[in-house]
Amino acid sequence: MRILPIATLGLALCLGAVPLTAVAQDFQPVQRQSLDRIVAVVNQQAIMQSQLEERMEQARSQLAAQGQGLPPEGMLREHMLEQIILEEIQLQMAADAGLSIDDTSLNRQIREIAERNRMTLDQFADALEADGLSMAAVREEIRREMLLRELQQRQVGGRVNVSNREVERFIEQQGGNVSLDQARQMVFQRKANEALDAWLQEIRAEAFVDNRLANGR
Repeated sequence: MRILPIATLGLALCLGAVPLTAVAQDFQPVQRQSLDRIVAVVNQQAIMQSQLEERMEQARSQLAAQGQGLPPEGMLREHMLEQIILEEIQLQMAADAGLSIDDTSLNRQIREIAERNRMTLDQFADALEADGLSMAAVREEIRREMLLRELQQRQVGGRVNVSNREVERFIEQQGGNVSLDQARQMVFQRKANEALDAWLQEIRAEAFVDNRLANGR
């Protein structure tokens, strides 16, 4: 039984109303090769070839499920490695800040995911098992997504302010076809995404990153 997609990660900021960024069907494990190698180093933390291959397989599965064509292999590989690098920087920042996701919050999120897929927790676990996934692995992936969201909210949320004039201008641009609350939320999300992109560029520039694929190693 295929689990319905929950949402896509991308790098969009999740502030309040936006659902947790996780796709249960993308947690497909890739068998690790007996010979692994380092493809990047982020502040002395190694990223392995097996991690990159696993993320590549997840991306292929997600694009196929959405009916989208695959980009060139090299382009996809570069994009996914850069995503892993950015996530590793953020996870290190979260650890340094002492951030964590407790089991109560994690369990609540998993229940919400199951409900959005119209399943009980037992049905959700059975569906994961039918897709060759373990609940333990999915739990840790969701915990990681929640941790990234928490860090992003703390680092970027305070940078975003929406004025009444911005909301009014947006409503005018839309020909008056959105409500005040909808307009405010949409303007906020746009500015939040812009602030997140800027912040990600900042932390990427400040981190030590040895991208060995980009350097031909």
